[in-house]
Amino acid sequence: MNPGHPLAADALLDLLMPLWQVVIGVLVLVTIVVAGHRILMRGPSRMGGAMLVAGGTVIGLAVVSYLVQLL
Repeated sequence: MNPGHPLAADALLDLLMPLWQVVIGVLVLVTIVVAGHRILMRGPSRMGGAMLVAGGTVIGLAVVSYLVQLL
């Protein structure tokens, strides 16, 4: 077997991997939005603020890691 020739299966997985990352990212974003909405509907509380800050941090880290990956 010659390691210089790429396999078709590797090419297919390389094409599908970014799609799964987008799907997972969208699902996480929807979950955070729904949870944030439910917390806001309950009224102001310290836990609600902490959850929004934590969710914003997760989204920020995901965006930064995606941008770093593009470089």
